[in-house]
Amino acid sequence: MTLRRGIAPLLVLFALTGCTSEAPPAVQVGEVGRGPVTEVVEAPATIGARASATLRSPAQGTIAKLYVREGDRVRKGQILVRISSPQAQSRLRQARQASKAATPASFSTPQVRLPSFDTRAFDRKVAAHFARARREAKKVEDARTRRQLLNAIDLAQAQHKAQTRALASITAQLNRSISGLLSGVTSGLSSSMASLQAASKSQAKAAVKAAESTVRSLTIKAPFGGVVTLGRASGGGGGGVEGLLSQLPGGGQQLPSLPSAGGSTSGSPVAAGVPVSAGDSVVSVTDVSKLTLDADVDETDVLLVKKGVRAGVELDAVPGATYTAVVTGIGVTPMEGTTGGVSYPVRLALGPGAFDDGSKAPTPKPGMSAVTRLTVRESPSAVSAPASAIVSSGRESVVWAIRNGVAERRVVKLGAQGDAVVEVLSGLSVGDRIVVKGADSVRQGQQIP
Repeated sequence: MTLRRGIAPLLVLFALTGCTSEAPPAVQVGEVGRGPVTEVVEAPATIGARASATLRSPAQGTIAKLYVREGDRVRKGQILVRISSPQAQSRLRQARQASKAATPASFSTPQVRLPSFDTRAFDRKVAAHFARARREAKKVEDARTRRQLLNAIDLAQAQHKAQTRALASITAQLNRSISGLLSGVTSGLSSSMASLQAASKSQAKAAVKAAESTVRSLTIKAPFGGVVTLGRASGGGGGGVEGLLSQLPGGGQQLPSLPSAGGSTSGSPVAAGVPVSAGDSVVSVTDVSKLTLDADVDETDVLLVKKGVRAGVELDAVPGATYTAVVTGIGVTPMEGTTGGVSYPVRLALGPGAFDDGSKAPTPKPGMSAVTRLTVRESPSAVSAPASAIVSSGRESVVWAIRNGVAERRVVKLGAQGDAVVEVLSGLSVGDRIVVKGADSVRQGQQIP
């Protein structure tokens, strides 16, 4: 639940009048003044780090060497842990062997050709018959008959030659058709075979890259500078979801940071010689160079929060100290509270802190709880009225102004709303007399001196 508080103005001129015998004893009257009004929204918050990463074992193995200790400060790229994993090395060798074996297979197109008909012997016999017929025709004494017989023989011989050529043409055309059909079929088959071979080769290369990445990830390095926290190993049994994932292609890469299971202390502390499973948390790096603040602001107040809004922060761990903060971002994803309300995440950059006596406050640690007070609206010289003078009537804000000793209902528009005083944007002027106490009991036209 977000709480809204205000800062009382230093210079608010209210001339409070005492009760008279004619006015109800519970009613008090004062004058509208001018002064600073500040509206503050309170929200619970948690200290966070600039960045945090949990580095996990990419494969089953053993901690070969641990280069850091708990709480050490490291720089980006610094080697933190080396893991010995014969299993990962074996997978790399197998992947390389499989990649070499994935060589493209040759595929030849079958050749089918119809044999041409050998008609040479037949042609010689036919030619002999034509020659014999021609000799016999020449023996005919009648010239006209002889000429007709010779013409008929020439025609028959020409027809025979045409039929021979036609047969050869048909054979050649059949061969071309068969070759074209086989070429189309084998072309599609060759393309399919080539695609399968390319896919197999690509898969083999991907397996090699994944295995090489796993082996490289056995040397764990800091992704950025920060403070080290050592993890706990499950014992290297290779079980669980992480163990199964490591069996898949690409599953041996350095696993990303996963949500913590509530600070479980099961397993063995990470140390040289300790066995680890794939996915075991080996070491965490937290960048505390810049601290952040994650506040949960109620839906009724979040629209008042803008980037650049200043805030004061109090920590449970540092009583009496106040830290500065500035809003850097407002989230849009709602979060349901335990009481059923809705809040929105607001990110702030945390600044230095100081105690009431001016001495420097210690630097907080990530995870500490805090209360942030965001100054959402400020008006240094506002027409101001006590918050007790405001009466809510539906969607309207109402005050009772005193005019010629009679109560008059005034609808006002409010600006910044502090805990003790509020800013009045319209409806009242400086010097107006208003009911500042007992406003709920006043009625229109009531006599109030």
